[in-house]
Amino acid sequence: MHLPPTASRLRVLHVTQPVDGGVARVVTDLTRAQLAAGLDVTVACPDGGGLAQALRSLGADVRHWRARRAPGPWLASEVSGLARVVAAVRPDLVHAHSAKAGLAGRLALRGRVPTVFQPHAWSFEAVDGAAAALALGWERRAARWAGRVVCVSEAERLRGLRAGIRARWSVIPNGVDTDRFRPSGAADTPPERGLGPGPDGGTGTGPGTDGAVPVGAPGAPLVVCVGRLCRQKGQDVLLAAWERVLGRLPAARLVLVGDGPDLARLRDRAPASVRFAGAVADAAPWYRAADLVVLPSRWEGMALAPLEAMACGRPVVLTDVDGARECLPPALARHCLVPPEDPAALAGRLTALLLDPPSLRAMGREGRAHVRSAHDVRHTAAAVTAVYRELLGGGPATAGPADAPIEYRESIHS
Repeated sequence: MHLPPTASRLRVLHVTQPVDGGVARVVTDLTRAQLAAGLDVTVACPDGGGLAQALRSLGADVRHWRARRAPGPWLASEVSGLARVVAAVRPDLVHAHSAKAGLAGRLALRGRVPTVFQPHAWSFEAVDGAAAALALGWERRAARWAGRVVCVSEAERLRGLRAGIRARWSVIPNGVDTDRFRPSGAADTPPERGLGPGPDGGTGTGPGTDGAVPVGAPGAPLVVCVGRLCRQKGQDVLLAAWERVLGRLPAARLVLVGDGPDLARLRDRAPASVRFAGAVADAAPWYRAADLVVLPSRWEGMALAPLEAMACGRPVVLTDVDGARECLPPALARHCLVPPEDPAALAGRLTALLLDPPSLRAMGREGRAHVRSAHDVRHTAAAVTAVYRELLGGGPATAGPADAPIEYRESIHS
């Protein structure tokens, strides 16, 4: 039996693969907040992608864990490698992020150390056929090895429950740093909206060295999509919709911020009005430059990009997938949501909003106020720590109502 820590300094081991995108940002934000709160934080992750370096700069203990993003015959060595990390760190609690870390972590520990699993969207949604059946079967079985499954939205929890995953649940919505992601201020350099040379020698493909964002003619409507270039994020649907948008707004420009496996395929089908910015260390200048931020995902738990955009005072358009409604102010849902994989509906909503600047400004103000009240990362970190302390027998942490996770108790498979 794992006993609760006798000292007040809680030792937490985060385990993560992937090391980029929203999962990496969640781990980074949690690490920063937990270190500031006095927790002893170690992170096990692969090198590369900049995550390990960023975590070390925060003062975290980072342990190299050799792991690939996809499952495969290398899983056994990944599990044994993680078991060695756990033995060396001797954490009071392990927090595994996303499908691969959840797979390896729960196999390595099998409940011997209190374990929190956070799926960040369910693995069985990312695949089809036999692979989906295997992923779902694993999640159903492995729930018994997690002291708590933390979902970032109620919709994500319900999807797991309806899929037959019986677990002890908490719902803790994602949060963002509202000081870092904020509207443009007097001290900011205004983004340049004129075309200019990009980092690859082309035109208008990314921010300049002075922070300018060269994306189109002055006054031209600008739409920005921030996310990994992959099937989940639906940029192919956005490009199909974009042709219709250009029919009404021929001067409009679209920027895709991010990198990923679909880059070449998307480039091949993109018209001249689309710019590829690549992966960026800081997406805030792109949000602030945009008239409208769009995320046409096929599935999510609760995406960070819309929260970041709203924190910057920018209006958003999202597909109505898990977590989308929950991240929006209720009054804005009917203006911001479209069905997934529907280019015509997406084009219609983008066009209507771009033709209505007063509504865009009002949506931006309301979104900023909503994120500050409901999705501040400090509330998220406090809620996660409250879950840790309860699992370790310390009872609920002292926290205000905004910091408290929503808890659900379900029996688990024996």
